[in-house]
Amino acid sequence: MSRQRLAGMLGSWRTALRIARRETRRARGRTTLVLAMIALPVLALSFVAVSYDMAKLTRAEQLDRRLGAADAELRWVAANPVRQDAWGEGYGTAEGDGDTVPRTRPVTADEIRSVLPAGSQVSPLRRWVPFEVRVNGRIIGIDTRAVDLDNPITRPLAVLRDGRRPGAPDEIAVSPRLQRRLDVQLGHRVWTTDGTGYTVVGVVEFPDNLREVVALRPEQPATTPPRDESWLVDLPGPVDQALVDRLNARGIVITARAPVPGRDPVYTGPGLPDAEQAGTAVLVGGLGLLEVVLLVGPAFAVAVRRRRRDLALVAVAGGDAAHLRRIVLADGVVLGAGGAALGLLIGVGGALAGRPLVEQYLVQQRFAGYRIFPAALAAIAAVAVLAGVLAALAPAWTAARQDVVAGLAGRREPPRHRLRWLVLGVLLTIAGAAIAALGGGNSTPSVVLTGLILGELGLVCCTPTLVGLLARLGRLLPLTPRLALRDASRNRSSAAPAISAVMAAVAGSVALGVYLASDDARSQAAWQPGLPPGNVVLIRDDLPGTGPLPAVDVVAQRVQAVLPGAPVVPLAAPGCARSAGPDDYCAVNTVLPPEHSCPYDLWEQAGPGRERARADPRCVQPYREPSDIGLTAVVDDGATLTALTGAPPDEVAAATRTLRAGGVVVTDPRRVVDGQVTVEVSRGSGAPTVSRALPGYALHGGLPIERLILSPAAAATLGLVGDPLGYLVDPDRPPTDQERDRLAAELSEVAPLTVQVSTAAPPSNQRPLLILLAAASGVITLGAAGVATGLAAAEGRRDLSTLAAVGADPRVRRLLSLCQAGVIAVLGSALGIAAGLGSVAIILLSLNRQYARLWPAPEPYPLVVPGLTLVVLVVVPLVAMLGAGLLTRSRLPIERRLD
Repeated sequence: MSRQRLAGMLGSWRTALRIARRETRRARGRTTLVLAMIALPVLALSFVAVSYDMAKLTRAEQLDRRLGAADAELRWVAANPVRQDAWGEGYGTAEGDGDTVPRTRPVTADEIRSVLPAGSQVSPLRRWVPFEVRVNGRIIGIDTRAVDLDNPITRPLAVLRDGRRPGAPDEIAVSPRLQRRLDVQLGHRVWTTDGTGYTVVGVVEFPDNLREVVALRPEQPATTPPRDESWLVDLPGPVDQALVDRLNARGIVITARAPVPGRDPVYTGPGLPDAEQAGTAVLVGGLGLLEVVLLVGPAFAVAVRRRRRDLALVAVAGGDAAHLRRIVLADGVVLGAGGAALGLLIGVGGALAGRPLVEQYLVQQRFAGYRIFPAALAAIAAVAVLAGVLAALAPAWTAARQDVVAGLAGRREPPRHRLRWLVLGVLLTIAGAAIAALGGGNSTPSVVLTGLILGELGLVCCTPTLVGLLARLGRLLPLTPRLALRDASRNRSSAAPAISAVMAAVAGSVALGVYLASDDARSQAAWQPGLPPGNVVLIRDDLPGTGPLPAVDVVAQRVQAVLPGAPVVPLAAPGCARSAGPDDYCAVNTVLPPEHSCPYDLWEQAGPGRERARADPRCVQPYREPSDIGLTAVVDDGATLTALTGAPPDEVAAATRTLRAGGVVVTDPRRVVDGQVTVEVSRGSGAPTVSRALPGYALHGGLPIERLILSPAAAATLGLVGDPLGYLVDPDRPPTDQERDRLAAELSEVAPLTVQVSTAAPPSNQRPLLILLAAASGVITLGAAGVATGLAAAEGRRDLSTLAAVGADPRVRRLLSLCQAGVIAVLGSALGIAAGLGSVAIILLSLNRQYARLWPAPEPYPLVVPGLTLVVLVVVPLVAMLGAGLLTRSRLPIERRLD
C-alpha cells in the first residue's frame, strides 16, 4: 500500500470518527441505549476479572499466610527416608520406588528440635481437629485449628478482633461468623458433643478462612499422629542442603519461603490451559458476544435509516462505498469504546469498593494486594469494541448500497429478498444440527457448542425471510397487527436482530432446561435405594478412640423418643474372627454357578464380546447396584430381614427358619443350587481362601439388589464373627428432616452414630437453576422487545401522524406498540423454543444411541420438558406486550409532513 493511499485511509477514518462523535451527541437517547447494552457485560466481566486477580494469591502471599512469622514448616510424613521437591508440595521414597511407611506415634517438640540447628524455635500447628457442637438441636462440625496464637511465630496466622488469644487448654477463640452462629459473648462457655467445655476468650479472624472457625490451644494429647499436623520453625540460619538432607532422611518434609537447595521444583510455571475447557470458554464467550451484537444491531440499523440524507450527501460530495461504510463502522468503534470505558470504570471501581463483601460472602477469604488485571481488562475492552463494530457491520453494508437519489428525497427503499441468505441459513442450521449430534454422541462439549452456535447463526440468517413471509399473511389480520407486521417487514434490519436475540436467549434456556430436567429424570429412574424407602440405618463413626456401641434398648429408647413405635435391631457386618494385624480384612462373596455365569466382560467397550453378551440371557443382571446404602453382607439371625430387604412376610418367615438352622439367605436365586449356596472368604493377609457350601434360601420379593445374610453359625463355620456396625430402624413412615436432626442430636449423647435415611428418589436441586435460566431469558426477551419497540415507534412517527390525520382513534398507537412488541417477543420466543427443543432432542438422541452400544446399557435420557421454563417463556411475551401497551402514550402526534 502506497504512503499516499495509507494517508488517505487514515484521514478518512479520522473524519468518520469525528462524524460519529458528533452523531452520539445528536442522538443522545440511542447513544445511551447502546452504551448501556455494551457497558453492562463489560461491567460484569471487569468486576469478575479484578476480583479474581485480587483473590489469586502469589506463592509469596500463600507462604506468608501458611508460615506466619516462621522461616519454614516441617511435616513428619513417614518413618522411612523420603525425597521431596523444592517447595515441599510432593515427596516420595528416597529410593524412588515403593511406598512410604506411615508414622504410628505422635511427634513431640523435643523430637523436632533434635533434628534442627541449636537455637531453633518450634510451634505445633494442626489445621484439622474434631470439634462438634449442638446448635438448635442439630450437630454441626466446625473447622478447628490447634495453634498457639500467643507464640510470636504463629501470631500472624490470625488477626485478633476482640478479647485476647487463648492461653489455657480450656480456652478458645472463635471467628466473627461463628460468634454470631453460636450467639456467644466473651466469657461464655461452649460445650462440645463429647461433654468438653471451653471458655470463649477472643474473636479472631484467619485471613485464609472467613467461615466458622475455632482456634484451640495445641496442648490436647493425641494417641496417634493427627492429620494435618505440622511444625512452624524459626531457624537461626538459612535453610541449606545439609539440613534438607537430614530432615528427608528422617521422613520429614520442609517448606521454606524459597526453594530449598538441592531439590528439583515440580512447578515450573503456568502450564497451557486444557484445550477442551479453553475451547468451551471461547465458544461460550462467542455466544455472549453474538447476543450483544444482536441486541445492539437494531440501534445501528435505525441510525442508518435516520441518516439516509446525510449519507447520500456524502456520496454526492464524492464519497465512495468505502467511505460510507467507515462512517457507519465509526459509530460502532466510538460507541464500543465508550461502552468499554464506562463498563471498565464502573466494574473496576465496584470491584475495589465491594472487595470486603466479596471476601466475606463469596470467596470467604481475604484477598491479597490491590490489583486490576490489566491484560484481562484490555481483552475485555477489545471485545467490547469488536461487539460495536460487528453490530454496525450489517448496517454499514446496507448504507454503502443505498440509492443516492432515494436517500436525498427521503424515500424508503423496500428491502429486497435475497435467496442466498435463506440458503445459507438452511445450510448452517443443518450443519449445526449434525455437528451437535456428533458432539453429543462423543460427549464433547466444545463440539456441541459449536453445533449450537452454527445452528443459531443459521436461524439468524433465516429470520428476515421468515419476517417477510409473516408480513404477507398479515393481510388476513385486523388493522393494528397488520401494521405491526408491515413495519417489521419494512424494518427487517432492526426487527430481525431483535427477534434473533430473543431466539438465541430462549433457545439456550430451553435447551439447558430440558437437559437438566431430563438428567434429573434419568437420575431418578436409575436410583435404587439400598433399604426400603423410609428406613433408617445408624452407622457407627470409625473415629480414633471410639468405644463399643451401647445396648440396643438404650438406642431404642432414644429413637422412640423421636419416632414412636419404630423397632430398632442391631446390625453386624462379617469380620475376621482372628485378625492377623491392623491391615487384615475378610471379604465375603457368594459363588455363581458356571451355568449361570456370564462368560463375557460385561464392561467391555468394544468388540464381539459385547454383542454376544447383549444376546446371552446369562448376562442379564437380576439385581441393581444400591445408590445410597450398601450393606452387601451382614450377619444376622433373621431380625433384620424385614427392615433390610422389604421382602413379603411369608418369605421373611422361611428365610428366618433357614438362618436359625445355620444357613444363609441371598437375594439372587441363581446362587442357590440344590438348596446350597457356596460362600468364599478371602483374607487380606494372604491366607488361603475358605470356601463352604451352606444351606441357602433365595428371596424373590423385596429390593432388587444383591445381598448376603449370614447366620452366626454360618459365619463361625467360615471363620468370621459379626462386628457391630450399627442399628436398623423400621419406622411406619419416612422421617422428616427435622426428625432426622433431632434423632442425630438424641443419639449423640449415647453413641457416635451417623443417621442415614434411605430414600425412594435422589434429592433434586434443579428448580433454582431452571428458574434462573428462565429469568435470564425472560429479561433478555423483555429488553429486546422493549428496545425494538422503542426504535420502531421512533421510526414510525410519520405513519402515526398519518393515522392521526385520517382520524384514527388515539388508542391505535397504544395497540400498535403492543402488537410491535408482540411480533418481536412472540416470534423470537416461538423460534427459540423450537430451536432449543430441536437441539436438545438431537443431543439426547445421540447420547442414548451411544449408551445403547454399551453393556450393561446405562439408563437412557428421557425427553422431559420442564413446565416451569415453558410457562415463564410463554408469560414473558405477554408481559412485554402489556408493558409496551401501558408505557406508550395513546395520543397520536400531529406533525407537518415535508414530503
